Amino acid sequence: MSFPWSKEYKPSHPLMTWLDDRLPLPRLVYNAVGGGYEVPRNLNYFWNFGFLAGFALVIQIVTGVVLAMHYGGDTSVAFNSTEHIMRDVNWGWMLRYGHANGAAAFFAVIYLHIFRGFYYGSYKAPREMIWLLGVVIFLLMMATAFMGYVLPWGQMSYWAAQVITGLFGAIPGIGEPLKEWLLGGFAPGNATLNRFFSLHFLLPFVILGVVILHIWSLHIPGSSNPTGVEVKSKSDTVPFHPYYTGKDGWTVGLFLIIYSLFVFYMPNALGHPDNYIPANPMQTPAHIVPEWYFWPFYAILRSFTQNFMFFEAKLLGVLAMFAAILVWFFLPWLDKSPVRSATYRPMYRKFFWVLVIDVLILGWLGGAPAEQPYVLISQLATMYYFLHFLVIVPIVSSIERPDPLPFSITESVLGSDGAAKLEANS
Repeated sequence: MSFPWSKEYKPSHPLMTWLDDRLPLPRLVYNAVGGGYEVPRNLNYFWNFGFLAGFALVIQIVTGVVLAMHYGGDTSVAFNSTEHIMRDVNWGWMLRYGHANGAAAFFAVIYLHIFRGFYYGSYKAPREMIWLLGVVIFLLMMATAFMGYVLPWGQMSYWAAQVITGLFGAIPGIGEPLKEWLLGGFAPGNATLNRFFSLHFLLPFVILGVVILHIWSLHIPGSSNPTGVEVKSKSDTVPFHPYYTGKDGWTVGLFLIIYSLFVFYMPNALGHPDNYIPANPMQTPAHIVPEWYFWPFYAILRSFTQNFMFFEAKLLGVLAMFAAILVWFFLPWLDKSPVRSATYRPMYRKFFWVLVIDVLILGWLGGAPAEQPYVLISQLATMYYFLHFLVIVPIVSSIERPDPLPFSITESVLGSDGAAKLEANS
């Protein structure tokens, strides 16, 4: 958002003046992430995860493009080409471990970014479009990550493809033809690997395009903030550069330290050892599990064990798994509270932390065997998950009495006296 007090771009060099008159790219950058973009002065470190997600996306695209130059998208050579990258390509081991652990890092920062949105009401008007595009990005990430998991063509890759595409077979009428169309046959094979490789290469650029729309829609109403109070005056904002570029730079450094610990010291900690065994359609692994970032939704899928009326348990599980994400699309209208931030919503804040615990439990259950008591616990956790969004959030937003809000962002930071002095000086 451009405020009346936002700084204007003024080229200081004749070359930049010439370029700005013909292709105002420097002006665009200045107004998007530079001194011309005013943001609330009270943003905390939870607002850094959006930038970290973009940084992780760049890592994935760069490492993925180089890996694709050496990968063989054919079932006869896919597993060996992965080993070739690890053993023969210069720094290939680092590229592959960087890409695999980069996916985990990408999902980690995205989950923190999403739950920050839940807590601070970032989905509320006038920022609904930012939220909706963010959910689209998450769905595209899940599709891209699943297809990438299939590419090494190890045991877990093959059987993950078999299980996940098999879910589409539960759709009445069109399920089996749809499954065969996705696989290019009756079981995962060469056609499956080819199309998954093509889509896995393409979708990150689609994600990048939606991210650009996500950032564009963010710049229309401007950034939200921990209080949920809108900007009222110049004293409420500071230029994005150098204040938040410096803050983002510090968190990028911390991110790279943690990321490097995994890449260089425990690169297989988040993977599955069975994926170092070549794919064997004749031998089913004892315990098929997806990557850890799918575990909460995998637990929801497996929590349906009984048929209900004309609906098979498998179909109900598939519908519930997709509904667990699709319900986020309706959150801006399910939450009717006029107050955005949970900081001033004591009742909602308690239920938010219950949701966090519930999702962590679902994550643990998604990686556990499909047996009792894990199935029963996952059924209870799934029930609460949907109750939270469809029942608790609408009711709480209608009956709770929020705490008093500060008059302005500056008041929340400096107090009423400090805000008055800053306003007078500005």
